Amino acid sequence: VQLQASGGGLVQAGGSLRLSCAASGRTFSTYAMGWFRQAPGKEREFVAAFSWSGGNTYYTDSVKGRFTISRDDAKNTVALQMNSLKPEDTAVYYCAARVRSGSFYSPRNYDYWGQGTLVTVSS
Repeated sequence: VQLQASGGGLVQAGGSLRLSCAASGRTFSTYAMGWFRQAPGKEREFVAAFSWSGGNTYYTDSVKGRFTISRDDAKNTVALQMNSLKPEDTAVYYCAARVRSGSFYSPRNYDYWGQGTLVTVSS
C-alpha cells in the first residue's frame, strides 16, 4: 500500500491543523493506521492509532484531549485533527499502516509509511 500524507503547515500556538493520509489499495479496511512524529534530533514517536477492528483508538498521553484520529474506509483515508497546538508539537508527521500484530505504539510494528508532512507551531 502507498500512503500520501498532507495538511501540514505553520500555525500559531493554540491553533488547529488537520492532517490527512490517503492510501492506495483495495484492502484499506484491514489495515490498522497510525500517526507518528519526529522532531529534529529526536526519535520517531507514536502519536495516535486506529485499529482495524472495533474502531479502537490509541493516543500518546501528550495529545489526549487535543488530537483526534479518524478513518474513512470508503475513501481510504485517515485523518488527524490537531487542536490546541503547542510548540512542542512541532515535528514531521508520518502516517503508517500495519497488518502485523503487536503494540500500536512501536514504529517497528508498522509495515508501510508515508513521506511525512511538516507541522510547525510558533509560540
